[in-house]
Amino acid sequence: MNEEFIKTANISYQMAEQKAAHYFHSLYKQVMEKTYVEILTKDIQSWKRNHIRHHSILSFFSRGKGKPDSRAYHNYIQWLNYTGKLDNYLDRSISYIFMRDMGKALDSPETQNRVRSVVESLKNHLTHSGTNNGSINNEMFSMAGLYRFAQKEGIESTLIWLFNKLKTVSANIPIGMDAANAERKLIKIVAGVLMNEMEEMSDMLSAEERSQKLADAIRLGYSYGLTYPFIDDLLDAGILSIEEEKQYSDLIRTSLITGIVPKLGNWPGKNVNLIRFIHSELRDAFEYITSSLRSETRKKFFEQAYVFFHSQEVDRIKDLSNPNYKNEELYIPVILKSSSSRLIVRSVINAPEDEGFDNRTFFYGIYNQLADDFADMYEDLKDGRVTPYTYYLKYHDQRADLINPFELYWTVISNLIHQVYHSDSKAREVILDRAINGLKRYKERMGTDKYNEVMKLFASGNSPFNRVIQKMVRKADDVDFFDKLLRDHMITTLRNQRNEQEIFKETVETIRQEINHILKIPKTEDVEPIIDAANYSLEGDGKRLRPIMTWVMGVNEYGLNKSAIVPLLKALEYLHTASLIFDDLPSQDNASTRRGRPTLHQVFNVSIAELTGLFLTQKAIEEQASLDQFDSNTVLQLIHYSAQMTAVMCKGQAMDLDSKGKQLTLEQLNTMCFYKTGVAFEASLIMPAILARVKESEIAALKKFAHHAGIAFQIKDDLLDVEGDTKLLGKLIGKDAENNNSTFVSILGSEGARKEMWEHYCQAMEALQELPRNIPFLKHLLNYLVNRDH
Repeated sequence: MNEEFIKTANISYQMAEQKAAHYFHSLYKQVMEKTYVEILTKDIQSWKRNHIRHHSILSFFSRGKGKPDSRAYHNYIQWLNYTGKLDNYLDRSISYIFMRDMGKALDSPETQNRVRSVVESLKNHLTHSGTNNGSINNEMFSMAGLYRFAQKEGIESTLIWLFNKLKTVSANIPIGMDAANAERKLIKIVAGVLMNEMEEMSDMLSAEERSQKLADAIRLGYSYGLTYPFIDDLLDAGILSIEEEKQYSDLIRTSLITGIVPKLGNWPGKNVNLIRFIHSELRDAFEYITSSLRSETRKKFFEQAYVFFHSQEVDRIKDLSNPNYKNEELYIPVILKSSSSRLIVRSVINAPEDEGFDNRTFFYGIYNQLADDFADMYEDLKDGRVTPYTYYLKYHDQRADLINPFELYWTVISNLIHQVYHSDSKAREVILDRAINGLKRYKERMGTDKYNEVMKLFASGNSPFNRVIQKMVRKADDVDFFDKLLRDHMITTLRNQRNEQEIFKETVETIRQEINHILKIPKTEDVEPIIDAANYSLEGDGKRLRPIMTWVMGVNEYGLNKSAIVPLLKALEYLHTASLIFDDLPSQDNASTRRGRPTLHQVFNVSIAELTGLFLTQKAIEEQASLDQFDSNTVLQLIHYSAQMTAVMCKGQAMDLDSKGKQLTLEQLNTMCFYKTGVAFEASLIMPAILARVKESEIAALKKFAHHAGIAFQIKDDLLDVEGDTKLLGKLIGKDAENNNSTFVSILGSEGARKEMWEHYCQAMEALQELPRNIPFLKHLLNYLVNRDH
C-alpha cells in the first residue's frame, strides 16, 4: 500500500484522537472534582416537577384505563392518546432524535418548528391508522405501508430495489448473528440518512428533484448501513477465524485508506462463500457512496470513515484479561467511534459544513455509547468484550485509578446540558428523561435484585446523589420514548415474521408432501391410457399452492376435518393440472417443458393430452360430489361455484389466445389475468369458506384478497419469464415473447410491471385487514408470491 496514503490516514486519526483526549481530560477533571453532583442535583429538583405527581386517593378511582405494558405497541399508543400524554411523549421523542441523529440545538426556533411539524404528522399517522386484529393499516415499516409512502414520494422503484436488497441480506446473515437485530439496524440507518436528507432539503425543490434526493438517500443509507451487519456485527460475532478476521480487517482498512476496494483474492478460511457475497455487496455500496461524494465532502468522508473503523478496531482487539489499560485507552476510542458514526452521515449526503453540528455531535456521542454499554454490560462481559463497564466490573477492586463509568456518564450529562447546550431547559428535560428511562428499562429487564446489585457497585461514589437518582427511577413518570417503543416493536415483529415464515415453509412442505400422496388416480381398464397420462401430469414437481391454501383455510382456520376435505384438495389440483395441460398444447402456448419434465402432449400425443385435460376436469367434479361429510345443499353450492369458476378460467384462456399479436390495455390485461389465475386462488379460499359456512362479509374480503394476489402472482410469472432461471422454473423462459403474448412486462416494461405487482400486493394486504381473523399464512403466502424465484 502507498506509504503516503497510510501516513495521511494516521495523521487524520491522530488529530481526532487529540481532540478526543482533550474532551476526555475535561470530563476526567469534572469526575474527580464531582462538580456534576451539585449541578445535576439542582437540575433534577427542577426536572422532577414534571415527572413526579402526588395522586389523591380519589384520583385512583377516576383515572380511566389502566396503563398497558409499554411493549404492547398499538395498545400503548392508544393509551397515551386516551390519557392526553401522546403530545408530550412524541415531543420529547422527536426532540431527542433531532438532538442525537441530526445534531440540532433544541433552543433554535427553526428546530422547534420542525419538531412540532413532525410531531403533528406522526400523531396523525398513529391515531388515524385504523386497528384490526392487532395490526395497523399502513404500519410504517410494513412493506405495504412503506410502498404507500414511496408512491406518495414518487420513489417506488428505489423502494422495490431496497426490498430486494434487504431480502438478499437477510438470506445471507450467517448463523451466530442476530438476524432480526441486524435487519433492524440496517433499516434504522436507512431511515436516519433519509431523515437527515429531508432536513437538509430546500422547500423550493420540484417534486422530481425531491424524489431524486430521497431515492439517492435510500441507496446511500443502505450502502452505509450495510457496514453494521457485515463489518461491525460480523467482526464481533466470532464467526470468522482469527486469520479470516485479520485478512477481512486489512481489506476494509485498505479500502478506506486508498479509496479503492481491493480484489478478494484467495480466501484462507471456511467462510469463503459468505465473504464473497459480502465483498461483492460492500464493494458496490462503497463505490456508490464514493461516486456520490462531492469534492468538498470527499476528504471529510474518508477521514471520518477511517476514524470510525480504526477506533472500533482499537477497541475490538483489547483483551479483558489485560489488567493494565489506562483510562485514556478505555474512553478515547469510545468518544471517537460514537461521534464519527454520526458525523459520517452528513458527509455521505454531501451536507454543507456546520461547525455547530460537528461540535454537538462530537460531544454527544459518548453519552449514547455509555448508556448502551451500561445496558449490555453483562452480555459484553460474557463475550469477553472490553468496555468501560466490563473493565470496571473486573478490575475495580485492583485498580483504584479506574474511572467509574457510571460517574463519567453523569458527568457527560452535566457537561452536555450546561456546556454544549448552554443550560437550555428543553435539552435538560430531554437528556434527563432519557437517562432516567434507561435506568428504568434496565431495572425492568434485569429485575430489582440484580439492578440493586449493579447500583451498589457503580453508584456508591456519592450516596446522596445516588438516592436522588434512585428516587427518580422509582417514582418518575412520563420518561419513555417512541424510538425505544418502535425498536422493541420492530425486533419483536421481525423475529415473529421470521418464525412465522419458518412455520409457513414447514406447513407448505408438510402439506405438499401429504397432498402428493393422495393425488395418484388408481387404474381402471376402461380408461387406463388416460389415467397413465393423468398420473404423469400429476406426478410433476408442482407447488400445490391451491390445495395447500384450501387445507390451511379449511383445517387450520375453520376447523374442518382433514379427512373430510381430502376430495376437495384432490379436485383443486386436478382442475389446476388440467388447465396446465390445455395451456401447454400446440394450439395454445406450445410449451415443451412443464414442472421440469417434457409436457404431456410431447410424451403421449395431442389427442391424449386433450382427453386427459377433459378427464381431470370431470374427475374433479366427481371428487367434489363425494364430499359426503357435509350438508348436501352446501356441497351443491360448492359444485355450482366451482363450475362457474371453471367457465371463467376458460373465458380467460380464450381472451389470452385472442390477444396474441395484439396490444392489450392494462385494464384488459388485469381482467384476463384474474380470469386465468386469480379465480383459481379465489376458489382455493372460497370453497373451504363455503363448506365452513362463513359470513358473506368474510367471503367478500377473501375474494378481494384473491383478486389482487392472483394478479400479483401473474405479474411475477411474467417477470420470471423474462428474468428467471430455467433450472429453477422447470420450464424455458422467453415463451411469452416467442408466442407474441401480451404480458405486464410487454405493456409496462419490467420496472412498470414491478410497480404494478407491488400495487396489487398492497391492495391484497389491505384486504386482509378486512378479515375478522388474523391469518399469518395468507400474509406469508403473498410475500412468497411476489418474492419467489420459481
